[in-house]
Amino acid sequence: MTKFLESNKSAIKRENAVRDKGGKRSAFSRLRRCWQLYLLLLPTVVYLFIFNYLPMAGIQIAFRDYKFSRGIWDSAWVGLKHFRTFFESVQFESLMLNTVKISVYALLFGFPFPIILALLLNECRSMKLKKTVQTLTYAPYFISTVVMVSMLSMFLSPSTGIVNKAISLLGGTPYDFMGSAKAFRSIYVISGIWQGTGWSSIIFIAALAGIDPQLHEAAEIDGANRLQRIWHINLPGILPTAVIVFIMNCGSIMSVGFEKVYLMQNSMNQSTSEIIATYVYKMGIQKAQYSYTTAIGLFNSLINLVLLLIVNHISKKVSEISVF
Repeated sequence: MTKFLESNKSAIKRENAVRDKGGKRSAFSRLRRCWQLYLLLLPTVVYLFIFNYLPMAGIQIAFRDYKFSRGIWDSAWVGLKHFRTFFESVQFESLMLNTVKISVYALLFGFPFPIILALLLNECRSMKLKKTVQTLTYAPYFISTVVMVSMLSMFLSPSTGIVNKAISLLGGTPYDFMGSAKAFRSIYVISGIWQGTGWSSIIFIAALAGIDPQLHEAAEIDGANRLQRIWHINLPGILPTAVIVFIMNCGSIMSVGFEKVYLMQNSMNQSTSEIIATYVYKMGIQKAQYSYTTAIGLFNSLINLVLLLIVNHISKKVSEISVF
C-alpha cells in the first residue's frame, strides 16, 4: 500500500509539472498519458473524416449550377439562386407544412410510449411475463420498412383487409385508409409507435435500473404506494435521460423517414404525404436537378441544427439538463 501511495504521489507531481502557466495540462501531456484510448478512437475518427467530413465539400453544389460534364469545381457559381427558387416555388408551403406536421405528430404521440412501457416493465414482478412482453414489443423493430408497408396495405385493404372486415361485421362501411389523405399521418404515426416503442424503451429501462433501490425501500417505509414511488422516484430518475432523448429527437424533426413515406405514398394521399425528403428524391434522382435538391437538403439540415440548438438552450436554462 505504501508503494502504491508513493507511486500515486509521484504521478501527481509529474502531472502538475507538465501543467502550463494557466494551470492546464498541455495537449501533448494528455496525449502521452492516455495514448491507448486515443489509439482506440483513431479508427472511428478516420471513418468519420472520410465518410462524413470529406463529402461535405460537395455542399458547394447548392451554390453552383452543377453540370456533370464540368464537375463540381468548374461549374458556374450562382450563389443563392437555388434557395430562392425553392422558397418561391408553389410546393414550398405544402412541403414544409407536411414535413412539420408529420414530425411533430410523431414526436408528441410517439415520445411518451417508450417511457410508459419502461415504467410498466420495471414494475412487473413476473420475470417470465416481463421477458415475454419485451420480446413481443422488440420484435416489430426488426421488420423492414418494405415489409411493414406491405403489412399495412394488407391489413387496411378495403376489400380483403382484416380491419375493414371487422368494420363490416360491426355494420360499418369499408374505408380505403391507404388512399385517404386525412388518414395518412395517423397511419404513419401509429404504425411507427407499434414498431419502435419496444426498442426505444431499452434506454429508459436501463435508466430505471440505475435508480438506487434504497430510495424505494425508504419510500415504502414512509407508506408510499406504487404510483407514488413511480411519480416521485422513477420519473425524476429517468428525467435527464428523457430530456436528452427529447432534445435529440427535436434535432431531427425535419428529417422524416423517406422510405416509409415514399412507400406509403400514392396519388390519392399525396397532398399530405409529399414531404421534403420525397420531393428531393423525385427532383434530384428522377429529374437530375442536383444543385436544386442539394440546396433543399442543406436548408433542411440547417433548420434541424437551429431547432437542436434552441431546444438544448431552453432545456439548459429551465432544467440545467442539456446535450452540450
